[in-house]
Amino acid sequence: MAHSRRRLLQTTGTVLASAALAGCSGSTTQTDNSDEASIAAADLGVVAEWNAIRTRLRDPVILGHAEEYAAGASVVGDIFERFESVSGDNNAHERLEATDEEHYEGFETALSDLRSTLENDDLDGAHDAMKDADKHLRGAQTQLTSEETVKQLTALVMGVHIKDVDVLLATDALDDATFEYNQIGTKFQDKGLYDMIADADTEAADSVIDALDRAATAAEAGDKSKASDAGAEAFGAATQGLHAVAGANVAGAAHMAALQGLGWDAAALSTVGGPSTDYAHAAALNLYRARAYDAHWVAANGDSDTAATMASDVFAHFEGARAHEALEGADNEAYETFESGLGSLQTQIESGNASGIDDAVATIDENLRSGIDILAGGNAPLLQSGFFRARFEDAYERYQQGEAGAAATIAEGLFGRFEANELDFHETLEDTSESLYETFEEEHLGALITAYENDDTEAVDTHHQGVLGALLAFEAEHSAALAGGAEACYMAARGFDAAGVATLGNADRASTILSDAFAHFEAGAAGYHEAIEAADAERYESFEAALGTVQTAADDGGDVYAEAKPFNDEAVASMYAIAEAGGASDPAAAMMSDAFAHFEQAEVHEALEEADHDTYEGFESALESYQSGLESGSSDGPERYAAMARTGGFAVAGAADAAPSVDAAAADGDGEDTEETAYEGGPNIVEGVPDDADHVVEAQAVVFEPDELTVQQGDTVAWEYAAGDAHNVVAYEDEIPDDAEYWASGGFDSEAAAREGWENGKGALHRSDQVYVHTFETTGTHEYLCVPHEAAGMVGKIIVE
Repeated sequence: MAHSRRRLLQTTGTVLASAALAGCSGSTTQTDNSDEASIAAADLGVVAEWNAIRTRLRDPVILGHAEEYAAGASVVGDIFERFESVSGDNNAHERLEATDEEHYEGFETALSDLRSTLENDDLDGAHDAMKDADKHLRGAQTQLTSEETVKQLTALVMGVHIKDVDVLLATDALDDATFEYNQIGTKFQDKGLYDMIADADTEAADSVIDALDRAATAAEAGDKSKASDAGAEAFGAATQGLHAVAGANVAGAAHMAALQGLGWDAAALSTVGGPSTDYAHAAALNLYRARAYDAHWVAANGDSDTAATMASDVFAHFEGARAHEALEGADNEAYETFESGLGSLQTQIESGNASGIDDAVATIDENLRSGIDILAGGNAPLLQSGFFRARFEDAYERYQQGEAGAAATIAEGLFGRFEANELDFHETLEDTSESLYETFEEEHLGALITAYENDDTEAVDTHHQGVLGALLAFEAEHSAALAGGAEACYMAARGFDAAGVATLGNADRASTILSDAFAHFEAGAAGYHEAIEAADAERYESFEAALGTVQTAADDGGDVYAEAKPFNDEAVASMYAIAEAGGASDPAAAMMSDAFAHFEQAEVHEALEEADHDTYEGFESALESYQSGLESGSSDGPERYAAMARTGGFAVAGAADAAPSVDAAAADGDGEDTEETAYEGGPNIVEGVPDDADHVVEAQAVVFEPDELTVQQGDTVAWEYAAGDAHNVVAYEDEIPDDAEYWASGGFDSEAAAREGWENGKGALHRSDQVYVHTFETTGTHEYLCVPHEAAGMVGKIIVE
């Protein structure tokens, strides 16, 4: 993982590495703010949290501009849920209600309007609802502080809005991005924010406007990287300006809220273009649910040998699957119970125990759902849709085999699951489209059950296609990549349906199932066809070839089940190919990498560390964990990061103990002690730069200076601590010449040992007189990093000639 992170960081914009744009202590002197003295510290913490919510209100509207309306509506839902569920003293919800009931009710109403307008693709209405929600939060902020303080806070709300535009860049909505940059620049001046900041720091005020102009020009020219970098400069200049114009506590609390806002921006970015790897894991687990029910069906029809083999094959596949570790890590109890259920399923099939088979399948389903819920998060309803479509097809195949009663039981069971809101499917379908919800439930689902019960073939065909079509339309409301996870499950399940039918002696029906599946895929399959082809052309070709092989087996009287298994493998591989094709995950990770670099050099960094060291450690841990998770495709991170940023806001406001509670795991990342590490040097760390050193590299706050150096064979390089927190110097083991001796501060003999050593404080440069020295005897390129600041882009390169 270190290797891929290094590659990402080398291509990530590091425009925030300039201390002049990070609200640093070297900026102009702060203006005295008499208002701050009258603001209670806990009130300021609450006001800062409201500011974080204000920064986030823009995210769903920006997603609407990117035509990601469903994703935007989902963000609004998450804002509302987070607002409603927060607990503890001084939480945003209860304090808003207590401060002003009219603003509280107005804010909640505006949130509801924001969600409904996005669900109806009404962008103008969404803008109005967003402004209304912001107005009510500003009103409450004014009651606890003052109009001047709220104006200062608004400067950073607008600063975070600049980074919102990265969503438009990621989706190639360049005209909208250009407009947004220009619009923000105009509002920054029209609302008096430029003048307010210029009175204290003209350079910062001018830098905001200049950077926004360059961002707009770059976006118009199609240079997304340059536009994003310029936007980051504008954000940095806005934070510098706030620290110049506001008192230390107000500036610090607002700055932490802005950093929280960047975290939510990254979360919004990660929803567009492509799903996470965790979503692919969840999609793979979803397919095991369908396969378990197929084994149940075959067993019920008397072929216990094949059914037992099917159950055994699921177990064998899972043991070697990428989703294996994902489920184990997400919910260990669910993982163990799922495996136990698989073993039980095989045993019960072999013994012919029908009720035992029912129980085993129910256990498998329940525990897989638990993992899916955790791994897919808000996208779990899409996977439930794919599973429902597969199960409706099971019912239809049972009906085709003359089992009308069994078909009715399956459909009725799905109705019950839907009403129970399993994986939030009922609520999400209704929220996404009331019309589709009514079509699915009221027009077709109940009627399908009745048709099966009455053995009415014509009605069965009508309502079977009705439920399938409504769910497919629901999936199509989302991105092709997300819909692909649901449809990959459906397609692979159809392969096993054909195998089951063929096993029971109906090869003609098996052939029809496969030809219909191929036609469905060619028709688009809610974008799945497009998503595979765009992600990996070779995978697309092999997927179609594998489906064709299953079809040939059915047509020629071959072993359909044997060919369905490699087709299943292709479907699963397609899920990962789509997830790993990228989407906006790289920009999201880059945004948090820049946020890390920004924080390391910001004035609020020192303020937070001095205010509450445990909170400081917890925030840095959450920031690094979130950035790493975005890089690896994990969905973990935003909530913990946001909670620690919120606590940080209270801490720099002077009220760390008044913050809403954060659980122990969130406080320090894994529940471990956050006591300050005792740093140690090592055998190759000396005091002062040696006289015989040929070159000196400074370890600045989050950069090596210079970060690339060309030396001669036999030259000695000295790395000198210069600024920031403690550093170390660690060679990338795979990125030094093959015949070179491994090198790292602390004298470690491998990268793994050096990384582990850092966890124990070994190999550290943490005082201005400490220097790590290494003589390069092997020619070639040597690449290296600083372990604690790798996520912020602190990497370097020595070229030995």
